[in-house]
Amino acid sequence: MTLAGGASGMRTGLWAAAGLAAIFLLFCIAATVGQYPLSISEVLAALGSLVSGTETGSAAETVVLNIRLPRLAAALLVGLALAASGATYQTVFRNPLVAPDILGVSAGAGLGAVTAIFLSLPVLMIQAFAFVFGLVAVLIVYFMSKLVRGVHDPILVLVLSGVVIGAVMGAGISVLTYLADPYDQLPAITFWLMGSLAGITFDDLMAAWPPVLAGIVPLILLRWRINLMALDEEEARALGVETGRLRAVLVVAATLMTSSVVAISGTVGWVGLIIPHVARFLVGPEFSRLLPATVLIGAGYLLLVDTVARGSTGIEIPIGILNAFIGAPLFLWILARARRSWR
Repeated sequence: MTLAGGASGMRTGLWAAAGLAAIFLLFCIAATVGQYPLSISEVLAALGSLVSGTETGSAAETVVLNIRLPRLAAALLVGLALAASGATYQTVFRNPLVAPDILGVSAGAGLGAVTAIFLSLPVLMIQAFAFVFGLVAVLIVYFMSKLVRGVHDPILVLVLSGVVIGAVMGAGISVLTYLADPYDQLPAITFWLMGSLAGITFDDLMAAWPPVLAGIVPLILLRWRINLMALDEEEARALGVETGRLRAVLVVAATLMTSSVVAISGTVGWVGLIIPHVARFLVGPEFSRLLPATVLIGAGYLLLVDTVARGSTGIEIPIGILNAFIGAPLFLWILARARRSWR
């Protein structure tokens, strides 16, 4: 390792440590917000009792450990998974406009999850349906764009293909919503479609984090090769990259992460689109730096949005709705501030 490489690695490590510290601070502050206000010291005491195994069963411990901890952990998991998926899709497809929701992955995973809810299946089957439908959606979009790429602009074709498939999947969701039991299934489907972390339990988290981990590990191991996916197809192959095989692995990994968190949180848009742009502005396009920055910013962003959703009004705002109000103007601001190529 050269001196320059060592210094760069040290700087990256320091920034990552600072990011983790900031997220922990934000986590503690978020745990104080809610209908039962708590102080920072009470939150730290509850977390300390969990670590040391000396729980006393106080009201503050019950609120923090049983109610807020799974929800805040879910916000971190969903945020990092959607952000990492968006960064991967944008690099693989060499397109700054693609994201899980733009490619139709979120809508496909949503249709799978709604189908499973409609059939009253357990959480694991909801995740399986979400993954299969999400993967089918992104594959259809990809092959549709390949079929007509020679006739039109490839970026436009990819985005339009995603819009079309997303609309078809959305129509399928509408049909199931229309047919659902209005007293049992419909409220659950409607609340899920608006996106929410309110009902997430430790069991949901235990079912969601293994697929997210299985999706993000290949991104970490292949981070150097993923950089080459930003090159032209022939250049990447000349450097020894099997682009077709690598693209398939990355698409499956990103879809696995997206569908697993969509299955527990519902539709939460914009995170996969805007967070990779924010991270790219801060650390550049090099994937070994972009991935940790995207993960940290995505986790912190959704934790912050969820805290606002819980604490801004007396009635909780569904996180998907609030995120759309924040994400749309933020993305326009990013477009206006863009000074360099996304690559």
